[in-house]
Amino acid sequence: MYALTNCTLYTGDQVLQNYALLIESARILDLVPERELTKEIPQIDGQGWAAAPGFIDLQLNGCGGVMFNDAITVATLDTMHHTNLKSGTTSFLPTLITTSDEAMRQAMMVVKHYRHQHPNRVLGLHLEGPYLNPKRGGIHDASFIRSPDQAMVEEWVKAGTEVVKLVTLAPEVVSVDLIHTLVAVGIVVSAGHTEASFETAMAGFEAGISMVTHLFNAMSPWLGRTPGVVGAALSRSEIYTGVIVDGHHVHYGSVQLAQRLKQDKLLLVTDATPAAGGEVESFMIGGQEVFYKDGKCVSAAGTLGGSALTMIEAVQNCVKHVGISLAEALRMATLYPARAINVDQQLGRLAPAYQADVVLFDPQSFTVQGVIEQGQLQWIGSKG
Repeated sequence: MYALTNCTLYTGDQVLQNYALLIESARILDLVPERELTKEIPQIDGQGWAAAPGFIDLQLNGCGGVMFNDAITVATLDTMHHTNLKSGTTSFLPTLITTSDEAMRQAMMVVKHYRHQHPNRVLGLHLEGPYLNPKRGGIHDASFIRSPDQAMVEEWVKAGTEVVKLVTLAPEVVSVDLIHTLVAVGIVVSAGHTEASFETAMAGFEAGISMVTHLFNAMSPWLGRTPGVVGAALSRSEIYTGVIVDGHHVHYGSVQLAQRLKQDKLLLVTDATPAAGGEVESFMIGGQEVFYKDGKCVSAAGTLGGSALTMIEAVQNCVKHVGISLAEALRMATLYPARAINVDQQLGRLAPAYQADVVLFDPQSFTVQGVIEQGQLQWIGSKG
């Protein structure tokens, strides 16, 4: 057991100063006033930094120079995880974009194997596709976008929510029964890459769709006479919406308006690619070469191909460019994604019995200084 002291604790519920975070093994034991600590308890000086729950990324295609679609292996997940730690993300959903049935089976097998060893690093698989609307395919490989296959869906169901945590699909190309089937076993269904009308999106929500993938991107927009998926998502207070706050995917003004409407249902995702935390000039995604320049990932045709965003940068952008409070921006990267995929009983808060996953960062420069993963501290930046 040890105590993390001399830092501002953003617990998910409140902001605490002059409190210590007591950690025993891989769990948080308690939060106590520093003056109550006894000399027998070892202390780690938090250097006056901010401490928050480890970030949770529900949409991560790749990072650190690797892409999950390109190498569906344990080694790829390891690289993604260790790259994540440098920017404060301790848990994530590796995201497999539209691909073949064979690749999906391999991804399920790899994630199942990885989770046996590291259940809190990888929280499950995010299948983004292949049952999407080709009109909103974006950078996804159009040759793999297809109609639903009942046999493949049954494989997802058999794998269960411990392996397949989140599925992005277009509600207009799947049946209500398919949505019911996935939701019944606890798989979170998200609407994305969709041309659905307002009415079709609302019917999807009634069927059990509980989330929208990267709000505003690759979906029917909100127009006066046709509110589309965006209008439907913003009108339903219970629907979670991911958003990519990199300044390229969504205008900061749109993020601000969405946050006012969605409140605790707006969560941060990175949609990151090999360029995030990796030194690459270009990479392949969806069968196209994507070029990384000036913080932006685009194909030769000008299509956005994921992002180079890290979660700490997304938090910083929310605070500095959108005007969201630091405490709320941190919840958007921790508590809200945990709730969206139903793991908020152990992740997303600094609270007794919760997993001891913590990010330590400088709240002025938004540089990660250290992470505590499963109770183990790793220094990232200079300890000063």
